[in-house]
Amino acid sequence: MISNAPGSDPVSPVCSAKACRAAAVWVLAWNNPKLHTPERRKTWLACEEHREHLSSFLGVRGFLKDVVALDEWEASRPAEPGEPGEPGEG
Repeated sequence: MISNAPGSDPVSPVCSAKACRAAAVWVLAWNNPKLHTPERRKTWLACEEHREHLSSFLGVRGFLKDVVALDEWEASRPAEPGEPGEPGEG
């Protein structure tokens, strides 16, 4: 599950735009090639209102790699340590 910061509520992720507290619905996957290996993906979360702005900010710099709906992103990721597994496991 994606969370925005230590201690944040992982059930209700919010937009990464400055001062925005709207529910996140998009994941913007990016990396800075000067700092990260090519396969590394950092993430920002975006609400509908800020998706284009945040995507443009990363895109102009050549950092944006993918924009995916939050529910699709979470469904495609393996459970992190400490998270419950898929229903029927364990």
